[in-house]
Amino acid sequence: MIIDPEKYDAVLFDLDGVLTMTMKIHASCWKRMFDAYFEERSARLGEEFRPFDINSDYKPHVDGKLRYDGVRSLLASRDIHLPEGTPEDGPDLETVCGLGNRKDRMVNEVIDTEGVEVLEGSLAVVRRVHDHGLRTAVVSASKNCEKVLDAAGIRALFDLVVDGKVAARLGLPGKPAPDTFLEAARELSVDPARAVVVEDAISGVQAGRAGGFGLVIGIDHHGDKLALQRNGADIVVEDLSEIL
Repeated sequence: MIIDPEKYDAVLFDLDGVLTMTMKIHASCWKRMFDAYFEERSARLGEEFRPFDINSDYKPHVDGKLRYDGVRSLLASRDIHLPEGTPEDGPDLETVCGLGNRKDRMVNEVIDTEGVEVLEGSLAVVRRVHDHGLRTAVVSASKNCEKVLDAAGIRALFDLVVDGKVAARLGLPGKPAPDTFLEAARELSVDPARAVVVEDAISGVQAGRAGGFGLVIGIDHHGDKLALQRNGADIVVEDLSEIL
């Protein structure tokens, strides 16, 4: 196994695209939310309607980021600047938080009705590192992280969860900043140099490299091997079970 128990004490896993395939749900909901907003805005202000493009907009602007960071980034790419609002904003408000909450409501509806797909190859790795005595954590930008883990029936496999709710409570910046990964290492009492980060997003491998983690593993679902390597992944696989 590439994750040598003599060299590492913990493995920190991203959620979406690493343990589960909820990224399909997120991508679809981002598109539904932004397309509806841009279409309404176009009719109201006479602007050109440019739909959200999953191929060109998802990865650079929203993938792996905290929800409101994703809204802010995508809007900035269209030169749209809205009031920040507050996390308590209703999904009908035209604010960064309002749009983010609108998308969040969509995601919850899909999870409740369709459930969550898990990546069995990744779970095999989680179980193997547990067998070798390594600690495990989920480090995700999602505020729905606990709900997804419960829906997938895999919450008990992890010693710790550092998600979007924890980041908000502690005031931690999201990926590509390394702070959420560093917080997980701190709570596990593990030196980052003796911890492994597993990510599928560019922002995630950037965070792992910036945090000085001992090994950063990238999972390539979309032919992004070179981009993952350039941005900090030491190893890139298509399925995490390959490292076994």
